[in-house]
Amino acid sequence: MNPEDDVCLCFHVSQQKLTNFIKREQPKVASKLSECLGAGTGCHWCVPYLELMWEQWEKGETPQLNFSPEEYAAQRSEYHRSGKRAPDWPPAEESDGS
Repeated sequence: MNPEDDVCLCFHVSQQKLTNFIKREQPKVASKLSECLGAGTGCHWCVPYLELMWEQWEKGETPQLNFSPEEYAAQRSEYHRSGKRAPDWPPAEESDGS
């Protein structure tokens, strides 16, 4: 995903907005990301991804979701249709060889 792509599709909260919020507010728990324009409080699809971004920040990494926005949106549509996440989603992060 690019920084301007939405992580929270319900409230159009971009990856960059979330990253800036995390850096500015330094939340102690991932659930505090909901204070960034209501992220994660709509359909709840993005909650695991908000948690992932927060975990990356806690490890000292720059929060970054490495999925295509099209596939992310398609998986969300399937989640809404079926009420379940695909067992192979999210895809495993690619190893950097370290």
